[in-house]
Amino acid sequence: MVPPQDVSGVKHTLNNAWDIQLGRDVCSQVQAGLNYEWLVTNGLGGYAAGSIEGATTRSYHGLLVAALKPPVERTVLVAKIDEEVTLPGEEIVTLGVNEYYDGTIDPQGHQFLMGVSLEADIPCFRYQLNEQLVLEKRIWMEYGQNTTYVQYTLHGELPQSADDALSLTLVPFCLSRDHHTVTQGSQDWQFIVDAQENRCRIRAYNETPVYHLIAGPSAFFSPTGLWYWNVLHRHDVERGLPGQEDVFQPGIFRMPLAPGTPVSFVLTAEKTPSHDFGSAHHEEAVAEALQRHHRRVKQVLATVDCSTDDLQQCDAVLARLALAADQFIVARSGSSSHAHHPGQISSPDHTTVIAGYPWFTDWGRDSMIALPGLFLCTGRHSEARDLLKAFVSFLHQGLIPNHFPSQGETPQYNTVDATLWLFYALDRYLKATDDWTLLEEIFPTLQESIQWHVHGTLYNIGVDPNDGLLYEGEPGLQLTWMDAKIEDVVVTPRSGKPVEVNALWYYALTSMEAWAKRLSADATPYQQLHEQLRRHFAERFWYEAGGYLYDVVDVDGITGQHDTSLRPNQLIAASLTADLLSPEQVASIFHVVTEHLLTPTGLRTLSPTDPAYHDHFHGNHRQRDSSYHQGTVWQWLIGPYVDVHLALNNDRQAIRSIVSLLLQQLWEACLGTISEVAEPEPPFAPAGCFAQAWSVAEALRCWRLATMAE
Repeated sequence: MVPPQDVSGVKHTLNNAWDIQLGRDVCSQVQAGLNYEWLVTNGLGGYAAGSIEGATTRSYHGLLVAALKPPVERTVLVAKIDEEVTLPGEEIVTLGVNEYYDGTIDPQGHQFLMGVSLEADIPCFRYQLNEQLVLEKRIWMEYGQNTTYVQYTLHGELPQSADDALSLTLVPFCLSRDHHTVTQGSQDWQFIVDAQENRCRIRAYNETPVYHLIAGPSAFFSPTGLWYWNVLHRHDVERGLPGQEDVFQPGIFRMPLAPGTPVSFVLTAEKTPSHDFGSAHHEEAVAEALQRHHRRVKQVLATVDCSTDDLQQCDAVLARLALAADQFIVARSGSSSHAHHPGQISSPDHTTVIAGYPWFTDWGRDSMIALPGLFLCTGRHSEARDLLKAFVSFLHQGLIPNHFPSQGETPQYNTVDATLWLFYALDRYLKATDDWTLLEEIFPTLQESIQWHVHGTLYNIGVDPNDGLLYEGEPGLQLTWMDAKIEDVVVTPRSGKPVEVNALWYYALTSMEAWAKRLSADATPYQQLHEQLRRHFAERFWYEAGGYLYDVVDVDGITGQHDTSLRPNQLIAASLTADLLSPEQVASIFHVVTEHLLTPTGLRTLSPTDPAYHDHFHGNHRQRDSSYHQGTVWQWLIGPYVDVHLALNNDRQAIRSIVSLLLQQLWEACLGTISEVAEPEPPFAPAGCFAQAWSVAEALRCWRLATMAE
């Protein structure tokens, strides 16, 4: 399909992209509201997330999900908090929402939820308690710490006849588990709760992580020690995962509430919480934390020439995407959480990228593809440098890691293209910064990587001397970005010579030739290799009958056996260089891809005319992996599509229209960010991870391209 050029009828106006909010029409309808989520992060891989209604629709939701070994060992400590407000006359307004496995929703606080908005990156929830009173709740995390703040502010006036003071009761629900799992409680199991008047120290067992719940000095903690049984995580059930959990209530906090006077709650896994928390200076300490957060937001926005002081003069879309991008840039283990100073952008020695929230860790391929958007388009050049150096330091037999496991085990290297994307990312970095000292420092390692590829490395990766193309593949392994696997079956093995892999190989060789000349090194080997590849690329990959490129040639090492599947990988190849294809071939590829793969939210991974096409993504693990790259839309693929569109047509207004459709997702699913994938058929509902690094990065980069002349 061809996206409409007139976007005047879209649901949200991008000129007001800073104003991300949902109204009562969504918030008060619990079945609708449970499909919307929010996310805040801490620069360590830890996060807080939930549904806008308050119910935990995923096991991954939590008010305090601590990264105990940054950015991994993510542990759900506090699942959520329910609130009750006691009004004059002892009327109690219950604001929480919980869904149970039998379908019961209790309490039903959504009836009072009048709106949810993002104030920069802080979610704000507004509850209409009665005709006179509105309660606002804000949630944010301390940057560089596993600490979450929840602040409540009452607005309005009490009737003069009111004799009784208002009070706020907080009901925390606690856990202590890996965020991939669920907890089954027991009548014989009580969490260890060390309680004081306005705070408590909690651990599930003696050997489990300790965390603290701290209120102000006017609060009083009453122990309860109750289990809440059979809480439902509806989105996990939809994904075929265990969706039933028991959560522990250690007690309740009760505190007075008065209009205009904030009261705050601190949840922290830090070993030594600030002495001011819980003291007479509690609210001052939280207010200072909020000011630190605001200062850091300004710092992030300043790098993209935006300022919260004058949003009218700022590109609101760019500002919104820059804040979304910031959530993925984190510190890798090697530094303790205390090595990060509040208010500063992440520690440069340990920069990495979380591929997606809530369940991915840092992946080499994702990090390199996302680098131009996350770092270069946001002015974070020093962190880009450190990310590149870090991944180069992990090279093993010429390959960078595919990903780092969630518990910090040895990195896995099962990828053919992540290392090639590193050459691409490095080239983009050098063009943006002229940082030739970095190139000089790592060039010998890059030379070694090329040699490993030429002579052969892990997973049968090597160069065919007959045509110069890079081949790969071993039975039972998935080495390209289309990496779904069901038990022992690789869904899209692509063993042989994949089209985008060879375009990336060509890009790496031409870059190495240019870099060698700059450093007065011998460039001849790289020149000979890329010239051989260039001579054979089009003749090997061009599928004349279809007017596009084969997805893989010499499938499974069988010469002349080619895969005619119409996939977006050829567009990646066409976007990387103009040397391998004729203008007519690129135009033909673009036309076919537009007709078969383009949607308002990105590109399908397979043509709907293919017998293997799946028109649905949602389902259990087997169903999702079967369709993951067999039709499912991926948002990040809008990047290469825009690159080719711009090269062919030089029409930035058309690009803006295309990207604007994708950016409608800022108001959908997880507010203020972009998901991993989408359904391949209308209405192209967001799916997968609710916040994905390369989705945000490529949307940001494309928006920069679309608005460059403005």
